Amino acid sequence: MIVQGLIFYMLAAIMVASAFMVVTSRNPVHSVLWLILAFVNSAGLFLLLGAEFVAMLVVVVYVGAVAVLFLFVVMMLDINYLKVREGFLTYLPIGAAIGVVLLAEIAVLAGGWTMAPEAMGLRAVPAPEPGTISNSQALGHVIYTDYVYLFQAAGLVLLVAMIGSIMLTHRSHPNVRRQKVADQIARRKERTLKLNKVHTGKGIS
Repeated sequence: MIVQGLIFYMLAAIMVASAFMVVTSRNPVHSVLWLILAFVNSAGLFLLLGAEFVAMLVVVVYVGAVAVLFLFVVMMLDINYLKVREGFLTYLPIGAAIGVVLLAEIAVLAGGWTMAPEAMGLRAVPAPEPGTISNSQALGHVIYTDYVYLFQAAGLVLLVAMIGSIMLTHRSHPNVRRQKVADQIARRKERTLKLNKVHTGKGIS
């Protein structure tokens, strides 16, 4: 138990520190890399809880797909960071006001939290033995029965995010030379090939 506690505090500390670096890093690429580190440590926490399937999903889906997609989109956007930093002080009062409102809401929720009266009764409900049902089966039963609509809504949000990232990366830019397949196929030999007769000792004039 002592070893598990030490591992938990280590993973939790690294995850909190990496999440802080995601917000405070000035370079968006560094923020995405810190985000990947936070996802990996969260997968380790799920392993400690015995949820191996959820840990695998975090690594495969979030680290292997979402975070890498963010990284490629950030690298392809070619954002002018100087202009972004110039408007920081302009929007600082609005951001601070929103942060204060969010902290006040969290404080109200934390101060008024009480345990539901039926919570102790639910703990007494007989649960299946750990060996009779796997984590994947239990998770699928909960997602596709109780939270099926929220699961579909999350899929739609990811679909919209994917379409938006594709549209951002395929935007037109005047300084970018794009491949023209039709012109390459329709070109003639005279435009691409030139034969020169080289005389001995003279070279090409």
